[in-house]
Amino acid sequence: MKRLLLLPSLLLFACTPQDLSEKAKQEIKDADRAMSKLATEKGFYSALLDYADSNFVKFAANKYPTIGKSAFAEEVAGKKEITTITWEPADADAARSGEIGYSWGNWNFVTPDTTVYGIYFTAWKKNEKGEWKMTIDGGTDTPAPKK
Repeated sequence: MKRLLLLPSLLLFACTPQDLSEKAKQEIKDADRAMSKLATEKGFYSALLDYADSNFVKFAANKYPTIGKSAFAEEVAGKKEITTITWEPADADAARSGEIGYSWGNWNFVTPDTTVYGIYFTAWKKNEKGEWKMTIDGGTDTPAPKK
C-alpha cells in the first residue's frame, strides 16, 4: 500500500516545473551590467544593438516607439556613439520558467558641463542559445539623486 502512495507522490514531484526565477534574475542583472559596460567601450547604440532581440521595441521621449532591431539600427545609423552613459539595475524579476523577465534601474549621462540622471525599464527574454536579449527598453530623465 505504501508503494502505491509513493508512486503518485513521485510523479507529482517529477511533473512540478522547477522554479528558475532566482537564477534568471541574476542572469538578467548580469546581462544588464554587461550591456552598460559595453556602452562605455563601443557606444550606447552599439551596445543596445548587440543585446536587442530582432523584435526589439525602443521607447523614447516625444516620439513613437521604434519597432524592430533593424528599424532601430536604421534610426541610429550615422549617429555619434555615446560612451559616457552608464546604468545600474536596481532590481530584476523573472518568470518561474526562467525564460522572460525585466530589469529596472538608474542611468546617468555625463557631458563636459553637466550630468543628466534617469531611470529605465528593460524587458528581457532568453533566446534559443541561452543568451538574454532585450525585447523592450525605455526610460526617462529624473532629478539628481537625493544626497
